Amino acid sequence: MSVSDAPPSGSPAPPETTPKGVRLALLGVLLAMLLSMLDSTIVGTAMPTIVGDLGGLEHISWVVTAYTLATAASTPVWGKFGDLYGRKHMYLIAVVVFVLGSALSGAAHTMTQLIVFRALQGLGAGGIGAGAFALIASLAPPRERGRYQGMTASIMAIGTIGGPLLGGFVTGHLGWRWAFFINLPLGVLTLVWCQLMLRLPATPAKARIDWPGIALMTTTVCALTLAATWAGSTYAWTSWQILSLFTLAAVGVAAFVARQRRAAEPLMPLRIFTGHRNFSLASSLILVGGVVMFGCSLYLPLYQQTVQGVSASRSGLLLLPLMIPVVIMSQVGGKVMSATGRYKIFPIAGTVCMAVGLFLLATMDTTTSRAATGWFMALVGTGMGCQMQMVTTIAQNSVEMRDMGAASASVTLFRTIGGSLGVAVFGSLFTGAVRGHAPAGAETGEARPDPAALARLPESVRDGYLHAVATGTQRIFLTAAVVCTVAFIAALCVQEVPLRGRPVPAAQPRKAEEAEETATPAAP
Repeated sequence: MSVSDAPPSGSPAPPETTPKGVRLALLGVLLAMLLSMLDSTIVGTAMPTIVGDLGGLEHISWVVTAYTLATAASTPVWGKFGDLYGRKHMYLIAVVVFVLGSALSGAAHTMTQLIVFRALQGLGAGGIGAGAFALIASLAPPRERGRYQGMTASIMAIGTIGGPLLGGFVTGHLGWRWAFFINLPLGVLTLVWCQLMLRLPATPAKARIDWPGIALMTTTVCALTLAATWAGSTYAWTSWQILSLFTLAAVGVAAFVARQRRAAEPLMPLRIFTGHRNFSLASSLILVGGVVMFGCSLYLPLYQQTVQGVSASRSGLLLLPLMIPVVIMSQVGGKVMSATGRYKIFPIAGTVCMAVGLFLLATMDTTTSRAATGWFMALVGTGMGCQMQMVTTIAQNSVEMRDMGAASASVTLFRTIGGSLGVAVFGSLFTGAVRGHAPAGAETGEARPDPAALARLPESVRDGYLHAVATGTQRIFLTAAVVCTVAFIAALCVQEVPLRGRPVPAAQPRKAEEAEETATPAAP
């Protein structure tokens, strides 16, 4: 049932039947998501050791950039291919590519090899990100999906918190290569699990592939991602390099839209944006969620470690006050949505909680206690839990099943772009605040001194740097709060379309009608 033929608001939803084993099937899908989430944080923890072994310090940023570029550029392609050739098959292929990239990355002997293999790994991660939400949509329709939102939120929390902890343990005890090799047994388990547990109807293959659209989308996403990655760090925002990349991205978007209007089988059908306003509104909310998520996960630990003196070895635990409410509120919101079919209140309440929590985080200075920071983070986490998974469901409920892969890939892409742009802007704000106050190498936060090193600095230098870090984080969270305030307006505009139940197979309506006609004469 498409949005256009959805029952009127207020009409009772049709009865739904959840197939047995959905949770077991979802577990395999989410395990692959966990793989890609853990990989980024584990590798980040292992990078100093990797550079010490392979050298190539001047190319270290490309280890992350190559992965991010490949992930962002391939996400829409994976999503469309899933619609054309079967979501399960494309998901399994993506896992294979990711595992192969992991094995080769772990065996790399030079920094150049590692960068190339990380790009291959990123290609697989793009397919995992695009396919996971499309598979969830195939297994559980929007009305039922609330029952499983807690599983998705838990995976995100485990990936965010567990990655740095696992990365430190693996690198310290097994060596940096196992930061990649650890994906091999988990990847094989995921492949076997999904092959056995995932049961989806076959998708007839179609030969029409929008190759020009793929080329334009790849160029546009690469230009935008590179601009967001380099702006304010490698190059100034007003440099010709960054302006050229943003110009290329703008031209690419215009050319891509023109191509999608003409393509027989468009890579990203424009009807998903024009069919119902909810998809565009949900996409904007998802982009804001990416901004907030990446900003908090990067700069909250930086503030706590530098200003509040928390040990860097506990960096994963620092985010517990943020992530626990995400899991709890995702569970609560999902159950309410499944029971009542109502959901608009959650993105509204979520954006309000995030805006208020971020405004409070923007008040932190060098005297703010850890307890106060924890309460502020909990409020932001409550807002994220209210809107993150719910907004994805709203977006998927706004498109037809034939476009679910492309729509899910678009959602993932917007979240990635939001995170990339957010980190670029936040990085510039932070760098501007600490410039002139930071010890050597600490302006970007990549080589920030630990508490012991700070204690050895002259008091005037240390106090100046701590105040600069606090000022930088204030600017970051104030900017994020303003963005969430704008997102609140988008949440108010969401139309509460009744959530689809499980679609009835095409053969069933006729059989039902025949049964009804047969039973009619016997009716009293």
